[in-house]
Amino acid sequence: MKNIFRLMALFAFVLCFSSCNDDEETPVTSLPVTAANLNGTWQLSEWNGKPLAEGTYCYITFNRRELTFEMYQKFDSMYARYITGSFSIENDPYLGYIISGEYDFGNGDWNNDYIVTDLLLTGSMTWTAKDDDSDINKYVRCKKVPVSILEEARIDMN
Repeated sequence: MKNIFRLMALFAFVLCFSSCNDDEETPVTSLPVTAANLNGTWQLSEWNGKPLAEGTYCYITFNRRELTFEMYQKFDSMYARYITGSFSIENDPYLGYIISGEYDFGNGDWNNDYIVTDLLLTGSMTWTAKDDDSDINKYVRCKKVPVSILEEARIDMN
């Protein structure tokens, strides 16, 4: 009987020291969606899980101080388009961070508001249309819009 009590005490002692340590911090890999964290240039790398078709592109540069954007895109035309406007970010308690935008020159709002997730330290983020969860865009951070695209958009603007 003494041996059973000793074994039980030993097991209790071992269990106390083998419990998980809840104080360990997990490394932070994602960032809050703020104008400061979006600041800079992003390239659309995937649309609905697929890479963009050859010859199409979208680059968007966010200015955190002015809450404005400049977009260079080539989707719905054979010519490059330079588009400007303003954006805003809202933190919805149920959906998370939502980005919306308005084009300059009275051209209206973006077609969708987007739920932004996975804004990662590695330089990527995912946008999902608020009203259409099948519309998913993945952006990757880049240093700047390529010069060839800037020149192509300038030719079209003249």
